[in-house]
Amino acid sequence: MPHSARVYDWWLGGKDNFAVDRAMGQALIQAIPTLKTMAAENRAFVHRVARYLVAEAGVRQFLDIGTGIPTQPNLHEVAQELAPEARVVYVDNDPIVLAHARALMVSTEQGRSEYIHADLRAPETILRDARLVDTLDLSQPVALTLIAVLMLLRDQDDPIGKVRALMDALPSGSYLAITHPTQDFNPVQMQAAVAAATQGNMTLVPRTRAEVEEFFAGWELVEPGVVPVLAWRPDGAAPADPEAAYYWSGLARKP
Repeated sequence: MPHSARVYDWWLGGKDNFAVDRAMGQALIQAIPTLKTMAAENRAFVHRVARYLVAEAGVRQFLDIGTGIPTQPNLHEVAQELAPEARVVYVDNDPIVLAHARALMVSTEQGRSEYIHADLRAPETILRDARLVDTLDLSQPVALTLIAVLMLLRDQDDPIGKVRALMDALPSGSYLAITHPTQDFNPVQMQAAVAAATQGNMTLVPRTRAEVEEFFAGWELVEPGVVPVLAWRPDGAAPADPEAAYYWSGLARKP
């Protein structure tokens, strides 16, 4: 069966994928020809939001769910470059990601990086895991990052409820960062991508801006709010076409 983490790895030029993943990745590219570029832009958001959280928001703890196969720099590398004491817990449910956990866990001496093999559909399992409890201090702010992972949960999986369980466990001053594919910018291409994913037994649920905003309900959105991923605090000049990558993105703070 194709897996989103391995498809994403292939889009980013990685080698930790199978023929079935490459076939799925190619089928999705036939639907959306610029998908590889979009995947790279989604990854660039991770770097920008991590730098903001460490340098401007003062965050030193991260919980990254839907980690995917390691790509450099990883989240903890970006965070620890600015704050060597930063701590990161990664979570994913793909056995290949588990096999690469050691690569993920190369931390600075001052900080820490851990990996949990678990599923977003069972947030209580993540929160109770001894490695999370041992690595993160849940009485202090934590940045929860859900990067291109909520698309894997159908509405009947109650994605808002799953995310809310994690949000409720975090203290005031914590943050939530999300990127999510959308049909808002090009409905025809996204519909073709959903059809290709469905045919390959892979879940892909795009969501509208309003639906993505609902995940942040009750928390304070950081400027510029929920915007196309290319338009979220870009490095350098504003993009000529911010809707060229079909992702909404946002960051919010818990009051």
